[in-house]
Amino acid sequence: MRLIAVHLPERIISDIQRLVDRGLYPNRSEAIRIAIRDLLKRELWERSVQETITGGEVAE
Repeated sequence: MRLIAVHLPERIISDIQRLVDRGLYPNRSEAIRIAIRDLLKRELWERSVQETITGGEVAE
């Protein structure tokens, strides 16, 4: 796994920490990894499958 540095507004960091404090994620890094994975899944991976199914046409 590679390490990257990301600058985030204090509000986002605080909100992520609230999720960790509630026990939803073990730590902030894991919460951010999951958020990025979900973004990629939605924006790239599922869209790629949909485009393959529709032959490149945008489904409405």
